[in-house]
Amino acid sequence: MAWLYLVLAGICEIGWPVGLKLGWTDQGARPLWIVFAVVAMTASGALLLMAQRTIPMGTAYAVWTGIGAVGAFTVGILAFGDSSSAMRMVSIGLIVAGIIGLKMA
Repeated sequence: MAWLYLVLAGICEIGWPVGLKLGWTDQGARPLWIVFAVVAMTASGALLLMAQRTIPMGTAYAVWTGIGAVGAFTVGILAFGDSSSAMRMVSIGLIVAGIIGLKMA
């Protein structure tokens, strides 16, 4: 169950940078997106707390941030037109390899 909490925490971790990105435009603040970011942050932290009851803290934190980083990277490419250069793809692949290695360890 702890790993499920951790994966859900990582998914929520993707939500807050998206909310912050959409929460501020050239026209100013968009409060609902900022609230979305705060809710995502809170849910992410709460789920991480539950996961760390069983999973070692260092492993949980690394996996949590890794899921968030890979997810935000992917959303950035798909939704916001961020660069998908070969070097960025190799780098994100190394993060995924680290997450898999921690899960297997």
